[in-house]
Amino acid sequence: MRDQYGRELVDLRVSLTDRCNLRCVYCMPAKGIAFRPPAELLQDEEILLLIRIAAELGVRKVRLTGGEPTVRPGIVDLVSGIRAIPGIRDIAITTNGILLEHLAEPLARAGLNRVNISLDTLDPEKFRKITRGGDLQRVLAGIEAASQAGLEPIKLNAVVVRGFNDEDVADLAALTLDRPWEVRFIEAMPFGSVAGFVEKGVVKSEEVRARIEERFGSLEPVDLSGETPARTYRIPGARGEIGFISPVTQPFCSKCGRLRLTADGKLRLCLLRDDEEDLLTPLRRGASYEEMKTIFAAAAYRRPVGHALAERLIPQKRVMIQIGG
Repeated sequence: MRDQYGRELVDLRVSLTDRCNLRCVYCMPAKGIAFRPPAELLQDEEILLLIRIAAELGVRKVRLTGGEPTVRPGIVDLVSGIRAIPGIRDIAITTNGILLEHLAEPLARAGLNRVNISLDTLDPEKFRKITRGGDLQRVLAGIEAASQAGLEPIKLNAVVVRGFNDEDVADLAALTLDRPWEVRFIEAMPFGSVAGFVEKGVVKSEEVRARIEERFGSLEPVDLSGETPARTYRIPGARGEIGFISPVTQPFCSKCGRLRLTADGKLRLCLLRDDEEDLLTPLRRGASYEEMKTIFAAAAYRRPVGHALAERLIPQKRVMIQIGG
């Protein structure tokens, strides 16, 4: 499966819910959002059908997102169902880690391969501020549980926001010194009602790297190919790696092979554009399997060339929690 620009589409990111047990400043407005009723969200059998269609079209990787995917009831059984779909080689999850202490082992047994865990700071008070009330120790316990369950390589995602955690990046980078983890620093992305706040808080990857090199010296390049979103480096002598994901200042659209399925059944063709294809409505109206496959492939083909943040075209329909990243 390729889009109109010839990019092969092998990665499907599936949002399991628009709900979350944290309220991060760059993801959700302070007043919250109106969550959709469960009946308006994709059910397990609908998710499995759409993933099976995607696999037949060439998707090989599935990443489960949210909101917070671990708050969805029955997530272990859902992972087991995805593992049984022919063609799916890799199942990962992006999580805030709050519930991972108890779910890591069951998820690994069900067939989950890897985890990405959000960790924006190692300062408990700053963590509460960024997440509007979260408990850092629960996340750290979740990371340890994931490591013990063999859900590796573990990647830790830090969205850097000026005035919140930009002074913490070197401490986070130090986690890679004696652990085989990848700590990834992500430029904050503007969406809808949080766009103004995020734009004011964007910290460019160049600045983050400079802060890290102030403490550890020049970083050693590991992979700058652009085949994945992160450009990776290593502190000399470290076991792990440091990644920089720069969607604002160094877009990687030309090599992006990702599609996103929102919790309410829309195929989102670009994270940072509002173009979507409704899959849930025809599915529930009785469209055949082959008809759904045609709709899916046709939507995927018309993916845009990339986002248009440079032209000040900021997605307005959803905030990050409603997409899944």
